[in-house]
Amino acid sequence: MKKLEFPNDFLFGGATAANQIEGAYDIDGKTLSLLEMIPFQELEDRKNPSTSKKITKELIMEAIENKNGRHYPKRFGNDFYHRYKEDIKLFKEAGLKIFRMSISWTRIYPNGNDAEPNAKGLEFYRNVFEECKKNGLEIMVTMNHFDIPLWVLQKQLSWDDAELRDAFLKYAKTLLDEFNVYVKYWLPFNEINLFAFMMQTMNGGTEQGDKLKAILNSYNDLHKLVVTQARVIEYAKKYPNIMIGNMVADSTTYPINCDPENVYENLKMEQMKKFFYHDLMVKGEYPGYALRMFKEYGVKINRDPEEDEILKNNPVQFISFSYYMSGTHSKKESELTEGNFIKVGVNPYLKATEWGWQIDPIGLRITLNQYWDRYQIPLFVSENGIGVFETLNENKTVEDDYRIKYLADHFEQMSEAIKDGVKMIGYTMWTPIDLVSAGTNEMSKRYGLIFVDYDDYHKGTGNRFKKKSFEWFKNFMKTKEL
Repeated sequence: MKKLEFPNDFLFGGATAANQIEGAYDIDGKTLSLLEMIPFQELEDRKNPSTSKKITKELIMEAIENKNGRHYPKRFGNDFYHRYKEDIKLFKEAGLKIFRMSISWTRIYPNGNDAEPNAKGLEFYRNVFEECKKNGLEIMVTMNHFDIPLWVLQKQLSWDDAELRDAFLKYAKTLLDEFNVYVKYWLPFNEINLFAFMMQTMNGGTEQGDKLKAILNSYNDLHKLVVTQARVIEYAKKYPNIMIGNMVADSTTYPINCDPENVYENLKMEQMKKFFYHDLMVKGEYPGYALRMFKEYGVKINRDPEEDEILKNNPVQFISFSYYMSGTHSKKESELTEGNFIKVGVNPYLKATEWGWQIDPIGLRITLNQYWDRYQIPLFVSENGIGVFETLNENKTVEDDYRIKYLADHFEQMSEAIKDGVKMIGYTMWTPIDLVSAGTNEMSKRYGLIFVDYDDYHKGTGNRFKKKSFEWFKNFMKTKEL
């Protein structure tokens, strides 16, 4: 047995998203959000899910009336809306110390510009927070986990539009005013780097399929997002008991070999796909390497001195990031794999899941050290987990030894990083309970310690069953031993 070292106040927990668990898409005043407009599609190739995701604006708008009878998984989730007490009780039993969850914007302001927030929506989340408090769970809230209200698409708004930014700020201030007594840790936007790009591709900001143009255009959306986040931080200073961090999808890469050209190409990749976002939100300024790239590619950002001042004066108080995999990078074209909406080079030294996500626990230690050395503010791993196709066995459980190994290996590397001197607040696995996959819309791609009896078309009882990893994690929380 090996005893791992973690601070006494280290927060081990689990993470979810409202659009992937809640369901109840048309109950108590809620209206549809963008992700609830994407139908389930059978994957042609699990390792290249983008080959099957032919999502267009027309397909999304068609979903409003749904004359074709398609199935929209994120409208149903795992029915957390009705079963949250049961689920939170299971989280406590497993030994979770913190529950990361998000709030559905359209449950609070169904029409985006309502004069007052939806009382039923506020009541639901207050009940969830009370239940967490009763079960001894700290809470981390993501204000927006990709679920943009449908009216944003209908009005063709982008983050460059003050109407959208003002609506979000009103929503964010409502959450802080209503729930600051329950929630200490806040994340305004989930995976802010992916969010900016998603708005370009799904909101008609560029021609379908023109990925380079969408990437370049997304930097202006990103600027407006980080300024909006800084305004949220500025407002939140009235509540000294809370902390606001960022959330970035990590894309750790290694040079394919020690050719100096490849090493430098990988440095540029890590600068623009990884460090740039934190440089902007921690240091509050645009780094020189980014300004050079913008100049060379003709990127135009609609920024003004007031926004620069807001950014500089309102940095995030901690860094959070999702870490699922690493990859390689080469100056020349190489074999690629895709995970969490990011394409990276194949690493022959790593094993991968059936979806092609390369498993690299040591990469997490490397990443933690990189962030700590560069920024010197507390770190939080807000997502990390393994998605696997699973079914219940005859004993009504899942023998998921692979998940146990995945978690154990990553926990060990976090412990080593802490010994290296890295200051970590906590870790929330993706996820303590099965939910609808963000990228593929599958229920059958399962991440949880708890099995939920729904298939991809939401046929099943919805009942919860503990996997083998549930009992393992429960024991680990008591002993911290592997």
